[in-house]
Amino acid sequence: MKKKDEGLIAYCGLYCAGCHGHNGTIPDLARDLRKELRASHYDKFAAFISTYSFGKDFKAYPDCYTVLGAMVKFRCKKGCRNGGGSPFCKIRVCAQKKGLNGCWECAEYETCTKLQFLENVHGDAHTKNLTTIKKKGSAAFLRGTPLWYHPIKKGKQ
Repeated sequence: MKKKDEGLIAYCGLYCAGCHGHNGTIPDLARDLRKELRASHYDKFAAFISTYSFGKDFKAYPDCYTVLGAMVKFRCKKGCRNGGGSPFCKIRVCAQKKGLNGCWECAEYETCTKLQFLENVHGDAHTKNLTTIKKKGSAAFLRGTPLWYHPIKKGKQ
């Protein structure tokens, strides 16, 4: 197992190595699937089968192929703290402006509205991670299992 890297703890508390863009699993699978689809001329099959009522979903095949192409391009090897991710990330900009290693050093992280946009994809994983880092430190956080997604309990949204 690869040693966890403290430099891959994002300002928001997510662990970049857990991201499909960083670890490359999804981009690689999407690349391989596109290659197989091209080799088997799947576009021809999709066009044919889509003419039947039971195959109507295949009309969306070109969109599917396009989305797979976008998935191939979604890669980030640097991690947030090393210049990866969005250069306009409000969380990163805020933490850097305040001179913080991460949001866990900010007294306002539990009520920070900048973190809310992560909830659609990560639930409250980032908040749970931030709390763990604040209480136990980053080394203990990395010894555990950093959360990438955690459902928000009803009534908290």
